[in-house]
Amino acid sequence: MPFKAPIRDVQFLADKLLNAQQHYASLAGGEPLDCDLRNAILEEAARFSEEVLYPLNRNGDEQGCLWNEDGVKTPDGFADAYRQYIDGGWPGLSMPTAFGGQALPKSLDFMVSECLSQANHAWAMYPGLSAGCRGTLLAHGTESQQAIYLPKLTSGAWTGTMCLTEPQCGSDLSFLRTRAEAREDGSYSISGTKIFISAGEHDLSENIVHLVLARLPEAPAGTRGISLFIVPKFLPDRHGEPGARNAVQCGSLEHKMGIHGNATCVMNFDGAQGFLIGEPHRGLLAMFTFMNSARLGVALEGLAHGEVALQGALSYATEREAGRALSGAKVPTRPADRLVVHPDVRRMLLTIRALTEGSRALLHSLGQLVDIELGTDAEAAAEAASLLAFYTPIAKGFMTEMGIECANIGMQVYGGHGYIREWGMEQNLRDARITTMYEGTTGIQALDLLARKVLRDQGASLETVIVRIRADMEDMETDYAQRLSARLEEWQAITATLFNSVSENIDELGAASVDYLMYSGYVLLGWQWGRMASVSEVREGADAFYRAKAVTAHFYFDKILPRCSSLAEQIRAGADSLMALDDMDFDVLAGR
Repeated sequence: MPFKAPIRDVQFLADKLLNAQQHYASLAGGEPLDCDLRNAILEEAARFSEEVLYPLNRNGDEQGCLWNEDGVKTPDGFADAYRQYIDGGWPGLSMPTAFGGQALPKSLDFMVSECLSQANHAWAMYPGLSAGCRGTLLAHGTESQQAIYLPKLTSGAWTGTMCLTEPQCGSDLSFLRTRAEAREDGSYSISGTKIFISAGEHDLSENIVHLVLARLPEAPAGTRGISLFIVPKFLPDRHGEPGARNAVQCGSLEHKMGIHGNATCVMNFDGAQGFLIGEPHRGLLAMFTFMNSARLGVALEGLAHGEVALQGALSYATEREAGRALSGAKVPTRPADRLVVHPDVRRMLLTIRALTEGSRALLHSLGQLVDIELGTDAEAAAEAASLLAFYTPIAKGFMTEMGIECANIGMQVYGGHGYIREWGMEQNLRDARITTMYEGTTGIQALDLLARKVLRDQGASLETVIVRIRADMEDMETDYAQRLSARLEEWQAITATLFNSVSENIDELGAASVDYLMYSGYVLLGWQWGRMASVSEVREGADAFYRAKAVTAHFYFDKILPRCSSLAEQIRAGADSLMALDDMDFDVLAGR
C-alpha cells in the first residue's frame, strides 16, 4: 500500500483556514517562521516519513521488540531511523534555544508529528513520549534539573517516559503503591513495579529518563498523596553524561494486539535513585502536564489512522474492478467497473474523508491554542489553557473513536483482501485499537468533559466555545450555518437537561457522558467543515482538491452530523435501563 504524507491538506489548513502566517507573527519569536520555511520543514518531514519510517512499518509489526536481561532490541531499522531523526534536529523543533532547541511553534511540531505517526505509529511513540517528558520538566523542573536533563532530551540523545500504571491500579491511581523514601543526599529511593510503560526500555538512545509517580512515607491516602520523581536509567555524572546504572530494569514486554514495534514494558524499580519534581504530594498535578500533552498526541494518532485508511481505501477503490454501476456500465470495454462507481463504496470513502479531514482541522486549530498557552501574554495564555481544558477530552476521545471507525471501514473497502496482512489495512486497525484505551479511556475522557469541564462551571466553558463557533458561522454558507445553529441549540438544551438529572441521580452522569462527548465531537467537526467549505466553495471550479472539500462538507452535513439526533435521544433516555439490574444479577450472569 502506498503512503504519501498529506502535506497539501496541512498546508491548506495553515494558509486558508488557520491564517498561520498571522498566527506565527503574533507569537514571541515567531516572526522568522514564514510559509516558505514552514513548507520546507513539512516537505522534509514528509520525505523522512515516506522514505525512512514507512518502509519499517510492516517489519516492525511482524518482528516486534525482543527482550533479554540486558535490555530490549527494537525491530531492525528502528535505531538507525532514530539516529537520522536526531541528526535532522527534529526533537528540538519547538524547544527553547537555551536548551539547544529551535524555538519554533508547537503547532508546527503537531504537523510534523502527524506525518511520523501516519508512517509508523509504533516508532513515532518513542520521540512522542520524550516530548511529554520535556514539557513536564519545562513546566515543573528546577533550574538544576532542567540544566541536567533538557539539553540531552532536546538533542534526542536521551528519551523519556511516564510511569503511572501498576498491576493493581490503572486509571484509578488512588491504589498506587510505588514507594519513595528519602536519602541523606536529598534524593529518594524508588521501589515498585509499573506496567504498560511505552518506550520503557529500548536501544534507540543512550539514556532513558523515567518520570515516576510514587508515595512518600507520610503521604496522605488517595491521589492527593502522590509525588513525581525523575528516575534516569543511567545516573548523570558530573559532566552530565550517562554514569552509573540505576536500579531500574525492564522485567518483561507485554504481548500486544498491535503497535508491536514499540516496547511496552513492565518496569521494576528496586531502590532506584530518584529526584523529586515540584512539591511533595503534588505529583499528579505536575504529571497532568505530561498526560494532557499525551492526550493530544493520542488524538493525533487517531487522525493518523484515519489518513492511512483513507489512502489505502482510495488506492484500492480506484484500481479494483468488480461489478457494474447500478446506472449501467461506466467502461463497457472493461469486464467490470471500478469499485469507486458504487454508492456504498463512496459512502465508505467519504465517511473516512469527512471524519479524518475534519479531525485534522480541529487538531491543528488546537495546536495554535497550545502555542498561545505557551506564550508570554499571560491573559491570552490563561484563555487558551481554559479552552484546551475543554477541547482536550473531546479531541482524545472522539478522534480515537473515529480513527478506529475509519480503520475498520478502510478494511471493508477491500472486502476479503482487507483481512489479509499483505495489504496493511488489518495492521492499521490493530494499531489503532489501543488509542481509545491508553492515556485515559473514552469513558474517562467523557466523565472529565461532562463533570469537570461542563457541569462544574455551570456550562461557562461550553458557552465560550459556542460563542466562538457562532462568530465563525457568519462566513458560512446559510444552509450549513442554520443546521449547525440547530445543533448548538440542542447541545445547550441537552446540557441543561443534564444539570437537572445529574443533580437528582449521579448515575445519570455516567450514563450520558460518552454520548455527550461524541455529540460534542460531531458538532466541533461540523464547525470545522463549515469553515472549510467557506474557503473552498469559491475555488470549487479550480481543481479536484477544492471540489472534494466542498462535496465532503456537503456529505458531512447530510450524512454524519445527523448522528447527533440519535445521541441526543440516548442522552435524554437517561440511566434507567442501564441501572435496572441489581449488582448481584451480574454475578449470576457471570456464573458466580
